[in-house]
Amino acid sequence: MLECADGHSIMEVSRRLRITPDTVRTWRRRFIERGLDGLCDDPRPGVPRKITDADVERVIVKTLEETPKNATHWSTRSMAAATGMSQSTVSRIWRAFALAPHRSQIFKLSTDPLFIDKVRDVVGLYLDPPEKALVLCVDEKSQIQALDRSQPVLPMMPGVPERRSHDYVRAGTTTLFAALEVATGKVIGSLHRRHRAAEFKKFLTKLDKEVPADLQVHLILDNYATHKTPDIKKWLLAHPRFHLHFTPTSASWLNLVERWFAELTQKKLKRGVHRSVQALEHDIRAWLADWNEHPRPFVWTKTADEILDKVAAYCRRISDSDH
Repeated sequence: MLECADGHSIMEVSRRLRITPDTVRTWRRRFIERGLDGLCDDPRPGVPRKITDADVERVIVKTLEETPKNATHWSTRSMAAATGMSQSTVSRIWRAFALAPHRSQIFKLSTDPLFIDKVRDVVGLYLDPPEKALVLCVDEKSQIQALDRSQPVLPMMPGVPERRSHDYVRAGTTTLFAALEVATGKVIGSLHRRHRAAEFKKFLTKLDKEVPADLQVHLILDNYATHKTPDIKKWLLAHPRFHLHFTPTSASWLNLVERWFAELTQKKLKRGVHRSVQALEHDIRAWLADWNEHPRPFVWTKTADEILDKVAAYCRRISDSDH
């Protein structure tokens, strides 16, 4: 109506507002016939609304502030019984307000007294890496089990997913030491049967050999005890180009190599069948080699301030909670 009042034609208004000419004609006619009242929606056909705003509010309040007597959370069936509404009505209300009582998430806040400093240090390496240096995310995936199913795996068929027996036979374990190059996504890996400072020292020696000698090396890693033994500290003193940056305690999500471990687990280990540790290690080495042929870096986007603001919001929610 404002466009028409400015003297634009129906076709020009249609083009400017990207609507059909018939729509422009309809609202022009309604405004001419009834004035401002004509711009309001006409009553729509259908069954009159039975669920009032008060009913909706009652379901929402009950969902957020109460729990059923015999369960830890509401279901559509229990909420329907408690409110006298149908399950479909409860389901529609929950969907409209994005409520999902059946779902829950877990979190763990770091109690590291140097949490803020460590977050800024690690995120700074991701977003603004130093020149003439290599940033590597280092960690160990320990106790990787070689599992063989007690019955043969039944292959996928049309309409039937792959099926594996619930029980399995353990054939031993191995540990993967991995260093993810932040810039390129390439991974340097090493497999060991044990998980001690001695194996970590061997892995550091391997990194020293494979990283060009003219580059400084910044390692992002967690606070595991094997990373801080006197022997490791002595090795670091003898190799001054290595610089260690520790993530805060209980903050493994800050280490990008954990994302790579998730890829390995999901795509190779979770559904893998291995009758020996040797077979498991062979598959891991093959997967690692294949990854390095076409590496894909994981791009960090969150700033330190954004992370700290989100943690602060969690802390406020916890302090304001009655639970």
